[in-house]
Amino acid sequence: MAAGNYLPTAELTASGRPVLYPGEIESSLLSSVDLLSEENPNFPHLKSGLLILTNHRLLWLPNSTPASSPTPVHIPLSAVSHIFSLKKSIKSVFSTPRIRFQVSVTSEGRVDEKGLRSIVITLVLRGKSDPEAFLGKFWEALKVRAWEEIKVGASGAEAGSSSGPRSGEGSLALRVPVVGVAGILRKEQEMWESTDKSLQDAFQDLNALMSKAKEMVMLAEKMRLKLLAGSNNQATGAAEDELGTKEEMQDWLLSVGIASPVTKESAGALYHQQLSRQLADFVRIPLERAGGTINLIDVYCLFNRARGTELISPDDLLQACSLWEKFDVPVMLRKFDSGVMVIQNKAHSDDEVFARIRSLVTKPDALQSGVSASDAAMTLGVAPAMAKEYLLTAEGKGLLCRDISPDGFRFYINLFQDINSDDVYL
Repeated sequence: MAAGNYLPTAELTASGRPVLYPGEIESSLLSSVDLLSEENPNFPHLKSGLLILTNHRLLWLPNSTPASSPTPVHIPLSAVSHIFSLKKSIKSVFSTPRIRFQVSVTSEGRVDEKGLRSIVITLVLRGKSDPEAFLGKFWEALKVRAWEEIKVGASGAEAGSSSGPRSGEGSLALRVPVVGVAGILRKEQEMWESTDKSLQDAFQDLNALMSKAKEMVMLAEKMRLKLLAGSNNQATGAAEDELGTKEEMQDWLLSVGIASPVTKESAGALYHQQLSRQLADFVRIPLERAGGTINLIDVYCLFNRARGTELISPDDLLQACSLWEKFDVPVMLRKFDSGVMVIQNKAHSDDEVFARIRSLVTKPDALQSGVSASDAAMTLGVAPAMAKEYLLTAEGKGLLCRDISPDGFRFYINLFQDINSDDVYL
């Protein structure tokens, strides 16, 4: 029986990571987990998958990605009505740990928070794990009920927008807009007051700070999506400086942070595996802007800035990149002959880069004085260090030759391969 008939399907990214809801945070990951219902023989028996507990859902993902693998599914925590305590006995010490909880289902047996009847679902933890620690986090997520806060916030925003502006309450979006200088001054004043209040609330203690940081990440993502929608719907006659400002704002918002960074505490033994998948998703946009290749040092700075307080070490980053060979992800780690390491798209081809270099070195000025790494960097849109690596690689392919002088390396088009050895003087 297909799992999708009984459980909602979970959406995955290109690297196999779950696509999280707004405000959804991962709290625990377990490997080699079976999901089944012992009281319902028709319920699908999902074997040896990855279990991810968030503050909104319980996700089960298959370990392999072939077409024959089970569909990734999830159980909304809003559908969980009760969690059973672990059975402690002498027999349980030598048996595989099992966690049981009760969920609401429809008359067809599909898990749904509005279901009229309930069944018991069992998690069989076959991998190395701490069942009591996971059960504690499960209880805590069910007690906090974070999904209700998101629903209340969304319904409040919809009600506010439909009922019109109200004086003295709500956010800036609910105020009557004032045009001209007065409107700009009032908006600036309200922004300063809001920022000051956020800072005062955030610095009460570390937990409040982390909570506010997550809210800021969610707000930045919403603002970015609005900007993208505005840019797509904008008239063709818009001013270039306004478009440039919007693009800069999008770049800034993209670097604000990752809402749910993978940590050693939440992922445990799966830390580097999940970090590798999250990194593959993160570098997609920076790679597009960098032309398909980006320096590993730049990725380290960007990724750590996005993670906020959950910093990673250079060794963790390198190990995460090296695991891409085992996963079906669209990026790869490349090491040049000089030892410089970069991240690039698998679809990226050096032939296109070599063609641009060839057009650069065949210009009249370049034929006389050659090109430097800085010249190639401006043409290719990459850092000078990476441009030098491309020039050296092109030299190794026989496309260029170089001249070493006190001023540095100068590269020229290689004409030696066009010389006829039978008539050298001609």
